[in-house]
Amino acid sequence: MACFFRRSVALQLAQACGLPEDLFIPLISAVPVSKKQSAADLRVSVSRLLQSGAVAADGDLQTRTQALANQMKRDAVVEEVVAGRGVIHVRLNKLVLAQKLLEQLRSEPDGFGVKSELLRHLQGGRTLVEFSSPNIAKKFHAGHLRSTIIGNFIANLKKALGKEVIRVNYLGDWGMQFGLLGAGFERSGSQEKLRTQPLEHLFEVYVQVNREAERDESVRSAGAEFFRRLERGEDQALALWRQLRQITVDEYKRIYQRLGVHFDHYSGEASHHSQTQSVLDELRTRGLLKTTEKGTGVVDLSGAGDMSSYATLVRSDGTSLYITRDVAAALDRKQRFGFDEMIYVTDKSQTGHFQQLFHILRAMGHQWAERCVHVAFGLVQGMSTRRGEVVFLEDVLEEARSRMLNNMRLSSTSKVLEDPEQTAERVGISALIIQDFKGPLMSDYKFDWDKVLQAHGDTGVFLQYTHARLCSLLRRHASETHSSCDVSPLVDSRSVSVLQHLLRYDEVLLQSVNELQPRHLVNFLMTLSHLVASAHRELPVKGSPAAVAQARLCLFSAARSVLANGMRILGITPVEKM
Repeated sequence: MACFFRRSVALQLAQACGLPEDLFIPLISAVPVSKKQSAADLRVSVSRLLQSGAVAADGDLQTRTQALANQMKRDAVVEEVVAGRGVIHVRLNKLVLAQKLLEQLRSEPDGFGVKSELLRHLQGGRTLVEFSSPNIAKKFHAGHLRSTIIGNFIANLKKALGKEVIRVNYLGDWGMQFGLLGAGFERSGSQEKLRTQPLEHLFEVYVQVNREAERDESVRSAGAEFFRRLERGEDQALALWRQLRQITVDEYKRIYQRLGVHFDHYSGEASHHSQTQSVLDELRTRGLLKTTEKGTGVVDLSGAGDMSSYATLVRSDGTSLYITRDVAAALDRKQRFGFDEMIYVTDKSQTGHFQQLFHILRAMGHQWAERCVHVAFGLVQGMSTRRGEVVFLEDVLEEARSRMLNNMRLSSTSKVLEDPEQTAERVGISALIIQDFKGPLMSDYKFDWDKVLQAHGDTGVFLQYTHARLCSLLRRHASETHSSCDVSPLVDSRSVSVLQHLLRYDEVLLQSVNELQPRHLVNFLMTLSHLVASAHRELPVKGSPAAVAQARLCLFSAARSVLANGMRILGITPVEKM
């Protein structure tokens, strides 16, 4: 509903400048509550108006600012216009602010913010997001966890803003590592253990066979031979490969469900192994693939034709590399899914790999590669569980649940819950996600369970506690909640601060999707939670006159709705009791 107020201001600017009002909409922003030096609700950057050409650049900036402010009128929506230093501050009628915001949040709570005209240009089209992408039989380390929750956030955000989203998990299921695993399983694998503890058993076999391969040449040869059998399409080897892969996928699906994550498509390197030859043939036809003195096949990335920078796509023995299969995967996805943009979510060590991948795709004449993006993230240091270093995702979820359950039992404010373990798991996962999303994704950070699960401060536990507290308040006064209310009691400073903050929601979503960074939404929700906590303390519902109580319930219901919607975009399931 911020768009209603932006349009009111834009209409005045359009009349003053003789230009279409749509030109001004993106140049009007809500003033962050924490930075308020005055009672302004919206601001217009005159320097941005000059840069966009909306205002003629005659005279100095301050003169233009004052002249423009003088042309704006006070009306039923705009109460005051003040010229600042290169900025026009606009104060809104607080009753209209409360009325319009709460009206929309009552009538269309799930559309609030996400259907703003600020975001309309982002609607439609198809986005493919590749994330998580663990390797079969290897550790599901902290980097895979980061990729999983970051990719899930990006997919949720794109979908919320009107995109069709395809979520892809690209498994490491091919190559010499799988040759060793296959040979190792034939030597010491157990079908019984594979049924009861699939991921643990495959990891156990993989570690054992790698240890043996370091000492015994015959084991390495057996691994190479198993992989050759796979590449030749031998039935017995392929049957074992399919079994191990399917069991792994089924187990991951179960664990992802606990995390609140799903995928539309599971693929892997193996899916594109057979397509690499056609990729290499096309590169040769285009004159892009060159053979070096060592016999490797490379693509020149230098731009100057001097091979100062190149990517290797074929080994000297003729076998393909990971990047060759990635090129094949990208081409196959474009043909199969017809995406408009593709987003890869991996750690920052793969930045160079994706630069090479996108360069090769562009060199092959695929202009859609310009709409391929790599979202990189930093490393997590010190993430461990009671079992030691993180090896399996399930260990992290169990640790979060057990620690949170213990904290809840020790807390004097915890309620009696129907399913305390499920609540503890959801709150624990929230804590993991918020800890990860608080800073820039590229930053490395040190993991500390005690800090992650704190009930106070800017943590996932605090977000969940705020949501549960609002749900409790609304349940207690359910009989007093009506479909409409008189908003006139909501002109006190606490109520106005909450309303002013809600005004920014669409801008925060826009910033989040432009940068593909969750921290902007996290900061917004944290500030909302702090503002709500203050309002809850100072604006009692119980004991207040009926009209005042009703207005406050409307405000708290609106805040709860936005909080819950924002949490879901982050990948957090809001709890109603804790």
